[in-house]
Amino acid sequence: MPRRINMSEPKKNILRLGLPKGSLQDATIEKMAKAGFNVQVSSRSYVPYVDDAQLEIRLIRAQEISRYVEHGYLDAGITGHDWIVENGSKVHEVGEFIFAKVSRQPTRWVLCVPEDSPVKSVKDLRGKRIATEVVKLTNAYLRKHKVKAEVEFSWGATEVKAHELVDAIVEVTETGSSLRANKLRIVDTLLTSTPRLIANHSAWKNSWKREKIETLAMLLRGAMEAESKVGLKMNIAAKNLASLLAALPALRNPTISQLSQPGWVAVETIIDERIVREIVPQLKKAGAEGIIEYPLNKVIY
Repeated sequence: MPRRINMSEPKKNILRLGLPKGSLQDATIEKMAKAGFNVQVSSRSYVPYVDDAQLEIRLIRAQEISRYVEHGYLDAGITGHDWIVENGSKVHEVGEFIFAKVSRQPTRWVLCVPEDSPVKSVKDLRGKRIATEVVKLTNAYLRKHKVKAEVEFSWGATEVKAHELVDAIVEVTETGSSLRANKLRIVDTLLTSTPRLIANHSAWKNSWKREKIETLAMLLRGAMEAESKVGLKMNIAAKNLASLLAALPALRNPTISQLSQPGWVAVETIIDERIVREIVPQLKKAGAEGIIEYPLNKVIY
């Protein structure tokens, strides 16, 4: 028997969030987990579980998310800057989040030709054929350089087409290793792209939804900031504290607390993980004892 709706019940606040399905999926879900949101994906559904009753997640291809956000089917979403540009979507950009599938480098859309191609610049592609998934972006690039060429949409395996079916391709890359493996040479970069958290303009004007989106952005930034940092705790004689702080700029603003043992203090700070191996020996020389290094979930300034 269907449940009768009680009109007196308060309307539940829900934020519908689009996450990218495909190459960015695992990295995005990992960052969501570090931000405190447990997202579980089922192979049978594009509606993942999330342990937040105020969130509804939709798993959608990154290529489409900005359009669904613009038209209000999603309140917010995470997608690449490249697809916002390609779709010409009018959305509010909340923040930039660099977490690519291979590295934390931005991705690039590049114009490529076979290594032995005579093409040296885009000017050499007049009257030629180019294959790409970003047709609008490529056409805009050609117009900018006043070059007339045929641009065709590529459904996949674009790198292979460059050697037999077309004169050049526009393809996305992070490190360039796949292009080199396919014996392709980069001629020019059309666009550098990073993931963005975007919002529908109407949702952004809604006070509850805006606060929810801003909270999500803050937690994601905190999780990403923590990835390159660690916490350090140590004990040191109070008489050595001043020289320790003067010698170690990384510890300029630590938390200092008194220990039960007279004349000793505890020092706690956050530093870049890459300098731990250099700084720990200096701490020992300065008289620090009981040095503890620990990982961080979030760092929020």
